[in-house]
Amino acid sequence: MNKQWLWNLLTIVLLVVGLGVWIWLPWQGVLGVAVALALWLFLTRSGRLALAATGIGIASLPRRWGASSVIVVGIAGVVAVLVAMLSMGRGFQSTMNSTGDETTAIVLRGGSQAETNSVIMRDQVPLISSLPGIARDGEGRPLVSPELSQVVNLVSREDGTDVNAQFRGVGELGWAVHDRVKIVEGRMYGSGLREIVVGQGAQKQFRDLDVGSTLTLGNQQWQVVGKFASGDVHDSEIWTDAQTLASTYNRGAWQLVSVRTEGKAGFEQFKAAMAADPRLKLDVETTKAYYAKQSGQLNQLLTILGTVIGAIMAVGAVFGALNTMYAAVAGRAREIATMRAIGFRGLPVVVAVMLETMLLALVGGVLGGLLAWLIFNGYSASTMGSNFSAVVFQFKVTPELLWSGLKWALGIGLVGGLFPALRAARLPITAALRAL
Repeated sequence: MNKQWLWNLLTIVLLVVGLGVWIWLPWQGVLGVAVALALWLFLTRSGRLALAATGIGIASLPRRWGASSVIVVGIAGVVAVLVAMLSMGRGFQSTMNSTGDETTAIVLRGGSQAETNSVIMRDQVPLISSLPGIARDGEGRPLVSPELSQVVNLVSREDGTDVNAQFRGVGELGWAVHDRVKIVEGRMYGSGLREIVVGQGAQKQFRDLDVGSTLTLGNQQWQVVGKFASGDVHDSEIWTDAQTLASTYNRGAWQLVSVRTEGKAGFEQFKAAMAADPRLKLDVETTKAYYAKQSGQLNQLLTILGTVIGAIMAVGAVFGALNTMYAAVAGRAREIATMRAIGFRGLPVVVAVMLETMLLALVGGVLGGLLAWLIFNGYSASTMGSNFSAVVFQFKVTPELLWSGLKWALGIGLVGGLFPALRAARLPITAALRAL
């Protein structure tokens, strides 16, 4: 009895270690395991016996389709939820990472983590504009855009609730600094006028943002005169003239300054000059680095949340697989005993039951990944960004996520099939033949 207990404990420990290795194993390692298993199955006597036993088990699956479908559906549900949750974080991160580049700098007050808690005095802007490394337009003007960021309430198209949105005031040369932002409908807002242009993502997310509409912001009426597209986080924003926004909300200072630099070398020169000027206690980083940093915490949270939910569901799927495979072993007791009696040793029987379970798990994993891709890939959603305003993004079901889901499915199949397989290998031959 003690020996059996120790054996079971050792099996559980080895299983936990094996699962940990399996989850973190790169695709090259998985390919190596698959090749090694295939060579053993086709080149050794025990392997060929295992293949023969597996064929017998698979041939009987149609008679057990109800019980087998429990494994497939359970694992498909785990994979679909896991991939969907992770694709949310991946889509948000992709949107944030696509914003900005290495030649555009964002200037914030020293120690500020986001533009919402930054303040830059107006008399600092000429000092910033005079620093070396800044690109210039055709008229020789430095490409510098002092900006404001105001969080406003807009009505969601989906459910009619109030949602935060970012209302950005952009400097005169802001469109040259943010050169990826292009008007795709209507026209540009006029300087000094209460006119706005809206991002294509914001227009899809909120009501009353169609070109030609009028809405109230800051107790003032604003006319929507255009729509722009940028393919990044700015698609979720509303833009207007910075000075007009400042006068509407009584802002005496700017929050950030966006700067177009002369390439990477220009950025380094600009950053060094900023650090050397004691009058400018400001932080500088590329817009690419800034927005990538803003996405890190949320993506990490969604990854942890998706993994936890997937693990909880995986436990249920494992129990479903265990019950199904134990019932299958019990129902095939005579068949397994007969194979053992005619020369099938314990290892081929264990491998046969495991391969059958892993096949069902593979089908469930593929089905779950396919469902996640069909339903969620490209699905538009929004979440709160670092400035407490909605950021519109699309779920991104990547091959990497589908691969992770498939590995989870096979891991569940491994756990769900191992103990029934061991039981089948230890099944007393004479007792099984006598009882049935």
